[in-house]
Amino acid sequence: MRTHKIAAIPGDGIGTEVIAAGLEVLAACAKRDGGFVLDVTHFDWGSDYYKTHGVMMPANGVAAMRAYDAIYFGAVGAPGVPDHVSLWGLRLAICQGLDQYANVRPTRVLPGIESPLRHVNGGELDWVIVRENSEGEYSGQGGRVHRGLPEEVGTEVAIFTRTGVTRIMRFAFETARARPRKFLTIVTKSNAQRHGMVMWDEIAAEVAAEFPDVTSDKMLVDAMTMRMTLHPQSLDTIVATNLHADILSDLAAALAGSLGIAPTANLNPERKTPSMFEPIHGSAFDIAGKGIANPIGTFWTGVMMLEHLGERDAAARLMGAIERVTADKALHTPDLGGVATTRQVTDAMLRALGWNQ
Repeated sequence: MRTHKIAAIPGDGIGTEVIAAGLEVLAACAKRDGGFVLDVTHFDWGSDYYKTHGVMMPANGVAAMRAYDAIYFGAVGAPGVPDHVSLWGLRLAICQGLDQYANVRPTRVLPGIESPLRHVNGGELDWVIVRENSEGEYSGQGGRVHRGLPEEVGTEVAIFTRTGVTRIMRFAFETARARPRKFLTIVTKSNAQRHGMVMWDEIAAEVAAEFPDVTSDKMLVDAMTMRMTLHPQSLDTIVATNLHADILSDLAAALAGSLGIAPTANLNPERKTPSMFEPIHGSAFDIAGKGIANPIGTFWTGVMMLEHLGERDAAARLMGAIERVTADKALHTPDLGGVATTRQVTDAMLRALGWNQ
């Protein structure tokens, strides 16, 4: 019997609701498969923890995560706690502390869900966005001087290193190579950002030479938004900087129907440290506690976690169950235009998995 140690960090807002649903479904997957168990440890880190302790997690939090095979993360952010405090104090602290440098966000139109794009079906919108997750615009370098004075200055330094850009480009090309179309679009803004992004382009060209079986093209980030909406079928695998991919992946999720269905994985591809898996929708305090949060993104995130743990059969079964549930519009939550609850969708998933408690 294979045992996988999972650190569950529900975090804030609807994170607590969807992670509870996700763990219930993942437990059913493990019981149905019979070949593995998930040994889950819960951590109460987040904004409530911050209000009590003055920090989002203990000083040894990142080190504690190294004892686990994967991290299942809900959301971070709450009213009364500055966003930069909550984000840098928990999610980014874990991502950077564990060198989870590849953020992977698959996007496609699931059965039963309608894209806001006219005449788009699942075959025309099936992407994987690879986001550089360790440097770029979110390096945390910069500062403020002359606070409160007319001459106050704030700087935010985007840092690009040859090591960082090379490894994300290789990961993106490898991801593209593993997909049927073997096609990668490299997002840039080197016409205006003439140092770091020009280096980004140059390294992309160097790495492309290592993958002659992968076709690639280059697109300015502003033009990319138009291409995603007007010509979605022209895209497959996409690689972009920390900031650019952060924005584009939310657009991609919206084009697929809702932020509520979108998963993500923060990977350390070399597996030197555990990777972290989370839905991308955020804490959504406007609906927290109402029981209507869409758990599909968390279930799909569970698929990615199972794949990473080597449980590919269970992952495939879980993805199939997701598609059967989304195909039934009576099971759509309000973000998808329906009236279903988190509980109803979760129960439907358990039935689709063939698990009766």
